[in-house]
Amino acid sequence: LTILGLNVSSFPSSALSLGSCDKLPMTVMTMTLFPVRLLFAAFMMLLAWPFAFVATVGRSEDAVEPLSWWRWLVDLVLKAIMRAMWFSGGFHWVRVKGRRALPSEAPILTMAPHSSYFDAIPVTMTMASIVMKAESKDIPVWGTLIKFIRPVFVSRSDQDSRRKTVEEIKRRACSDGEWPQIMIFPEGTCTNRSCLIAFKPGAFIPGVPVQPVLLRYPNEMVRISSTPKQGVFKILWLTLCQLHNSIEIEYLPTYTPSEEEKKDPALFASNVRHIMAKALGLPIIDYSFEDCQLAMAKGPLRLPRHTCLLEFARLVRRLGLKTGVTDEVLHEEASRVRKLCGSRLDVEGFSQYLNQPLTEEVQDIFSLFEEHGKMDVREYVIALSVVCRPFRYLETFKLAFRMFEAQEDGAVVEDELAVVLKTALGIGDFVVCDLFRAIDCQDKGKITFDEFCRFLENCPDFVEQYHCLHELIPQPSRESTSPSSTNGFCADFSPRDPSTRSAAHSKKQD
Repeated sequence: LTILGLNVSSFPSSALSLGSCDKLPMTVMTMTLFPVRLLFAAFMMLLAWPFAFVATVGRSEDAVEPLSWWRWLVDLVLKAIMRAMWFSGGFHWVRVKGRRALPSEAPILTMAPHSSYFDAIPVTMTMASIVMKAESKDIPVWGTLIKFIRPVFVSRSDQDSRRKTVEEIKRRACSDGEWPQIMIFPEGTCTNRSCLIAFKPGAFIPGVPVQPVLLRYPNEMVRISSTPKQGVFKILWLTLCQLHNSIEIEYLPTYTPSEEEKKDPALFASNVRHIMAKALGLPIIDYSFEDCQLAMAKGPLRLPRHTCLLEFARLVRRLGLKTGVTDEVLHEEASRVRKLCGSRLDVEGFSQYLNQPLTEEVQDIFSLFEEHGKMDVREYVIALSVVCRPFRYLETFKLAFRMFEAQEDGAVVEDELAVVLKTALGIGDFVVCDLFRAIDCQDKGKITFDEFCRFLENCPDFVEQYHCLHELIPQPSRESTSPSSTNGFCADFSPRDPSTRSAAHSKKQD
């Protein structure tokens, strides 16, 4: 969370709380330099628009025409205008190390670390294509400038957009240099540049040579980093108020994948990331943009600080278990698990259930749910639903009730509700007594999904209101697991046999 800029500032103290000696210069810059630079940057973008518009009129989006002399001239003019815009923003000199490979040598440029909107500087210097949201092309002025560099558009409204994007990247990358290079930020989100997070596989699926590109901002006062904690406008203000902003771009040697890496994009991405991290002198962590989304999710499933779900998400991503997981797949898994009738699996049985060899990662996932040497697979499905659909908590609860509910009345008992909530939050201790009584107004000893939903509408912050979180149990490791240990999600709450469940259903609350 710190690296993704969610809880800890990515600025040094001087940038956040200016000292007395800095406040006066910043005030003067805000009143004088900041508006001038902002207006000049806007003017440069407006000046670039007619050139980009003329160059894109009548141009095919599916093919590349031969580069005519006037399009080549427009390309030079736009590069000059964009360079003037960055110069007006304080980026007076751009230090470039290494040699940029030709499109035929490296069709894809992988750039990291991704930390701010100023990372667009190398894009405007090279006019390389990028991956952009389809909605961006409809923005006045900006959309025309974007279309000039022939981006690969991603549509959020298209369910099949991810597959189409990968296919388009592969098509361009395998064109023998016919298309412009594609510049991709494989991290997929902005960080504070203290490390490299997990790379997305999109840039590596084509299996073509890539050229790693490093970005550095050696600024003294303002550390340019547009993490969610800081906000775009604050970064813009602090940056434009500096007399000079430094940026370094370094092109590393082209990386040609081996046959093994061509077959395994995750391995390809990991090896490239190690090379870039070594050149940057930064550590690496195996958390990703999706983990950022998971940590930022609001509502009843707002994760506590010591949740195990981030570790779970990392492990399932490493095994490729999140790939292709849709609502239909999760419903199929729920139906498959329900047929087990609460039967518990050992680590070998869990490995067979996943259709995976018994690797260290499989054992680590098992240890998160293991209790007395066995686990309830329903807990795995609930956790998988949370990490795949972090903002759709109602669907996760509905899926969980479907797996645990009794066939005769579609209800769950107190112990089963505790299993659902503890697994969905990724914690080891959850006090459910008062919460269950509040939902079970008629004292039936069981509740339905509809009753739970009605309660959520009136009390979305039930975790805090009913003091459900007590001292959290530390996340277990595979090495420390013993037959008597309890898991980090659901300790001592999973019914062991149908008779226990029946007894629980007939039990009345005091």
